[in-house]
Amino acid sequence: MRALEINSEYFGISLLQLMENAGKNVAQEIALRFPAKRKITIFCGLGGNGGDGFVAARHLLGLGFQVSVILVGKSKWINHKASLKNWVVLKNLSDYISITEISDSSNIPNVNAEIVIDAILGTGSRGKLRQPVKKIVEFINTLDAEKVSIDVPTGLDSDTGETLGAILKPNLTITFHKIKSGLIHSKYFCGEILVSDIGLPLEFEKMVGPGDVSLVSASRAFNSHKGDFGTLLVIGGSNLFSGAPVLSSLSGLRTGVDVVYTASPEKTALVNASMSPNLITIKLKGKHISSNNLNSLNPFIKKSDAIVLGPGLGLHEETIEFVELCIDEIEKLGKPLILDADGINAFSTFKRSLTNPFVITPHIGEFKKLTGKILSKDIKKRIKEVKEISGKLNAVMVLKCEKDIISDSIRTKINYTGNPGMTVGGTGDVLSGIIGGLIAQKNDLFESAVAGTYVNGASGDFVAEKIGYHLLATDLLDWIPRILENPMSHIKVRNRIECPS
Repeated sequence: MRALEINSEYFGISLLQLMENAGKNVAQEIALRFPAKRKITIFCGLGGNGGDGFVAARHLLGLGFQVSVILVGKSKWINHKASLKNWVVLKNLSDYISITEISDSSNIPNVNAEIVIDAILGTGSRGKLRQPVKKIVEFINTLDAEKVSIDVPTGLDSDTGETLGAILKPNLTITFHKIKSGLIHSKYFCGEILVSDIGLPLEFEKMVGPGDVSLVSASRAFNSHKGDFGTLLVIGGSNLFSGAPVLSSLSGLRTGVDVVYTASPEKTALVNASMSPNLITIKLKGKHISSNNLNSLNPFIKKSDAIVLGPGLGLHEETIEFVELCIDEIEKLGKPLILDADGINAFSTFKRSLTNPFVITPHIGEFKKLTGKILSKDIKKRIKEVKEISGKLNAVMVLKCEKDIISDSIRTKINYTGNPGMTVGGTGDVLSGIIGGLIAQKNDLFESAVAGTYVNGASGDFVAEKIGYHLLATDLLDWIPRILENPMSHIKVRNRIECPS
């Protein structure tokens, strides 16, 4: 839900609007169920859920209820911009709404309300409840009042339904947009569940945005060490296409993966090693990659968390044979595989469903080779075709075109970042490296593919803004970490790029 909220802001609906709709809907639902002038106490947290409570308090006041707000924490700790704005509004109504701040479980005030609203923690809640929140939850459960939770009961993991040490047990849970999976798993704790529309179009769920990048952005502990953030193996390169695996490898490193091995034919690997001191090159015997190289590659396949196969590989008869045998080995070990470029072309000669985690990234020409079909120009028909082939191959497919389509046959999203300058050779190699790097860091396969297309396209958009469409694939590399750190920054250039239609 948090990713969807971020994306909604990117596509033009602010978090402030969503919060206003959520809080107003809560107030209106309570007004439908209870007569005015009743006493209502709202326990509010410091994040977005608390902001929903601030808005609800304002609207309930206007509907004739006697409202008091208890802030769990100090107002100077409010860490959500939209919540802070609504807190300022609420403070201006302090002559009419009783407001108490508590930061210690020992100073919980007496509550004699007939209705208690839980707006302490929402969908972003993870880990066991800390004090004073745990004590306050236990206190609210003892009250002889009708209890209403906003979005999810405090103490419930909205994804898994796990209870987080203690859980508030409401009579009614008012959740937003769609019922959360955690509510389904733990209906017993939630009372009556009501789903409220807050103005998020269902279509936003299919559109890639910066919120999708947040799903694959891991924080790093200060005691992290080499290996904690994955190892990626890139297999590719030939006499003709020496630079392709380098682009994949460097883009993988730019995602934050700790170690990248780049495996290429010996002469190509020597050239690649001279391109960057950041590369660890595996020098394979022979003029082109063949099945004779599989034994020497096997230890690296085993120690890697993801494998990118195909950039610049070439299509020698022996190389095609190698691709089939290599895929068999990767599948046997259950390693995630990202198949790109000539890897796809080789795979097209023996294509089959795989049992290991599998991402395939064809452009329109490679899709035709893979399926024997010419893609429809109609976006809805294209989506259907991509879903169909991804299901047959048991793969996440990334169709690279003017609007990238990403599907695992169940989930499907469309990416709108990118520009015509990215038709230049090498940008696809950058994409496969980004996706591989994210997967090597133990991220979900589909989420990595979705985030990767956004980051790749957004990087190209920032380059195009500076130098026009005369860009090189290498120009994207420095932008990858910037987009990962601040994916919403793309909105600055998006407003100058044609909006999705």
